[in-house]
Amino acid sequence: MAILEILTIPDERLKQVSAPVEDFGAPLQGFLADLEETRLNGPAAVGIAAPQVAHFQRICIVDCSVTRKPVPNHGRLVLINPEIIEWDGYEAGREGCLSVPDYTGNVIRATKIRLKAQQPSGEEREYAMEGFEARAVQHELDHLDGLLFTDRVVSRRTDLFRRKVYQKGGNKSS
Repeated sequence: MAILEILTIPDERLKQVSAPVEDFGAPLQGFLADLEETRLNGPAAVGIAAPQVAHFQRICIVDCSVTRKPVPNHGRLVLINPEIIEWDGYEAGREGCLSVPDYTGNVIRATKIRLKAQQPSGEEREYAMEGFEARAVQHELDHLDGLLFTDRVVSRRTDLFRRKVYQKGGNKSS
């Protein structure tokens, strides 16, 4: 396994839209191991998306099981070709990102979502999510479409904040 370099703003590649995964063979499995190793090595990440490491396929990993808001959640999820098929409710919440290391921001997201995604084997599954897990998944899916949380803050003047501390080992949305 390898720890991959995380792209950070203002890298233009973060705006690139990712392509669907079509091959579920050994190269994908190796990349997934590297992506997880990178997430675990990064400061405080509950999620990471493939484009954050310059791999432009529709892949992300989310694990909300060890956050301060763990319930309800599905544990560690590897989501390939994910797509939100239903959403409900809206709420503002603070987000941070491995690719935007110096800032956090208030972003409005759906409070409940239904998601379909493929597993590393290629099998398709559906998930109903709410709360922090739903927010984290929406954040990671934005990366697949070339968006950062900074693209979604209502006002950069009132909803974007300089990060005071970014410590390893805590948990914040990536």
